[in-house]
Amino acid sequence: MKKPRKKQAKKSDRFEEKRKALIKRLEEYGYIKNPKIKKVMLKIRREDFVLSEYKENAYDDTPLPIPSDATISAPHMHAIYLSAADFKSGEKVLEIGAGSGILLVYMKELVGPRGEVVGVEIIPEVYSFAKNSLEKSGYAKKVQLILGDGSKGIGLEKKKFDKILISATCPEIPKPLIKQLKNGGMIIAPVGEPYGHQELVCVKKTKQGKVVMKNLGPVVFVPLRGEHGWK
Repeated sequence: MKKPRKKQAKKSDRFEEKRKALIKRLEEYGYIKNPKIKKVMLKIRREDFVLSEYKENAYDDTPLPIPSDATISAPHMHAIYLSAADFKSGEKVLEIGAGSGILLVYMKELVGPRGEVVGVEIIPEVYSFAKNSLEKSGYAKKVQLILGDGSKGIGLEKKKFDKILISATCPEIPKPLIKQLKNGGMIIAPVGEPYGHQELVCVKKTKQGKVVMKNLGPVVFVPLRGEHGWK
């Protein structure tokens, strides 16, 4: 019988301890209150979604660079998004500006096998990076990733989503995305100037189709690209 490779086991344990320590801090600071979100963030290996040169920093609570001047958001920001969206099992969800792909994986875990997760990324280099990260993490066949201009929606007029997350700051919430939101659904998005004042906004669409907006606090995100983003 072959002995386990000590070097691999040691490396795996080191990342696991860092992951646990990060989640504990996020709980202490009040970013994680839902046990389902805690479970998901403990399960997913953030080191699979960062550039190789930043693996040692994967569990620092800070944004990290990914290709083409994009970033993977700080873990506390992912916790804020997931908490605000309050995902339910079986929901259909969309992310605009999929970036590293990690938020797609968190969402898939929360909506479960009956749920549907779609991500759109406009930058080819970032799209390729996300595809590789999803392959590495084992989620490539569990979520759908599209290369295109997500500010215009996903091009299927009859397709409606329960929740839409926008992971880049917008001049305003793109109207095509409001149209693609189900009545009773929700959009979470940063709105504001690129590298200037931005607010995280929760947009709820009532069962009658009325749009109600609420500010959740200041944030900093890269600008949304595309027809309904920043030029």
